[in-house]
Amino acid sequence: MSNYFNHIYPDVADLKKKAKQRIPRFAFDYLEGGCMQEHGVKRNRDDINSVQLRSELLKPFTGSSQTVELFGHTYAAPFGIAPVGLQGLMWPKAPEILAKAAAEKNIPYVLSTVSSSSLERIAEVSEGHAWFQLYNPTDEKIRLDLLSRIKAAHYPVLVVTVDVPTFGYRPRDIRNGLAMPPKMTLSNILQMLARPRWLYETALAGKPEMETLKPYMPKNMPTDELAAFMNKTVMGRVDLEGLKPIRDLWQGPLIIKGLINESDVQAAIALGADGVVMSNHGARQLDAGESPVKPLQTVAAKYSKDIKIFMDSGLRSGTNIVSALASGADFTFLGRPFVYGVGALGDKGGIHTINALMMQITQIMNQLGCATVSELPDFLVK
Repeated sequence: MSNYFNHIYPDVADLKKKAKQRIPRFAFDYLEGGCMQEHGVKRNRDDINSVQLRSELLKPFTGSSQTVELFGHTYAAPFGIAPVGLQGLMWPKAPEILAKAAAEKNIPYVLSTVSSSSLERIAEVSEGHAWFQLYNPTDEKIRLDLLSRIKAAHYPVLVVTVDVPTFGYRPRDIRNGLAMPPKMTLSNILQMLARPRWLYETALAGKPEMETLKPYMPKNMPTDELAAFMNKTVMGRVDLEGLKPIRDLWQGPLIIKGLINESDVQAAIALGADGVVMSNHGARQLDAGESPVKPLQTVAAKYSKDIKIFMDSGLRSGTNIVSALASGADFTFLGRPFVYGVGALGDKGGIHTINALMMQITQIMNQLGCATVSELPDFLVK
């Protein structure tokens, strides 16, 4: 299935349209929504789409390569699958589908702490190639045990998210009464019944739960207490002092995810981090927050020799990926497009989405006359 490509869905927008028809509204809203009035979601898209590139057509050119070397491993493409919480709520077995696809196509899949699959399961299906995204637990015992499990499962890279000091105020989720597992309100039941394929697949897979965190959750905890538990125990504020013990304990590559401003990047370098993800959490936390592509250009110009610089938030196409790379990113991550792919095409959605993006990137690099990913900043219109 490595070369699978469905010609009916050549664009992420096509996948999104189909996925919306197959996923219950409350789950699709969780994936699609931002916070407050969702101006930040639009800003992310507008800013990355405003980046322009300039071709060089008359120079000698023999072809392009989109491979990228990170932390001693050469990946087949300059993008990976970003951590997305509750993926199994949006489509059953989505984490397993995407982790398998990423391993097959040789790109990184990043497992969320709040995934519906356990870290041990994803380590198995990805054959040890997945990365792990950590929400730093405020409970030290949980932190130590979770890091011990991550090490024992041989995850090569740890990504610590720091941009969720509070639960995002997301009106869509509030209206839908979103919980994990979903509340059985009349509205949600009707939405599920209207999506028979999703309902059938969910029945086969079992109700989605936060499998990695289950050992730390009180048994039979009411769903309306889940948010308070998460906020108190698992998703506390992460400052520099909170990162220091993680840096001491984790001997492999450490990436700090969710930075926007230059001073935070400087602090990450001083900490000894190996990479930073310029990100605003997909505009799900601060509606008035700055989109990452503009500060990325500033940070890359100053610190690209000191630390690996990645970007996510707002990327939906090969053009967006190349624009981020031309703006100074060493690598990129996308979240929503891959869940659209699985929602639209099920088990084949991960491979299809990866192949579509790789095809787009190859066409763009050949059109520019750019031989390697590292040369893309030379083609940025400034």
